[in-house]
Amino acid sequence: MRRAGLGEGGPGNYVASGYSVYEEENEHLQEELRAKVTALKSLSIDIGTEVKYQNTMLGDMDTDFDSTGGLLGATIGRVKQLSRGSQAKLLCYMLLFCLFVFFVLYWFIKLR
Repeated sequence: MRRAGLGEGGPGNYVASGYSVYEEENEHLQEELRAKVTALKSLSIDIGTEVKYQNTMLGDMDTDFDSTGGLLGATIGRVKQLSRGSQAKLLCYMLLFCLFVFFVLYWFIKLR
């Protein structure tokens, strides 16, 4: 023990105190690493929660778009049925009304 400098007395105290400094530094670095790992864990859990929420929102949007697409398809079918009949005048009025509505909406949006 005395040859290795780990015993008591003389130059051994410097080696033991140096070892203690390294041990304290390692413990300090270990605590910093533990804090960083905890922060990363918390961040990854938050990211996972956000991804689940976003997936739920995307699923809801997909359902909404499907229902809107069905409604739009049915409306286009009705317009086609109108165009096949002898109601060309009614179809013309309907298209003019749609253009008027879009023009008014464009005008309101432009004023903002």
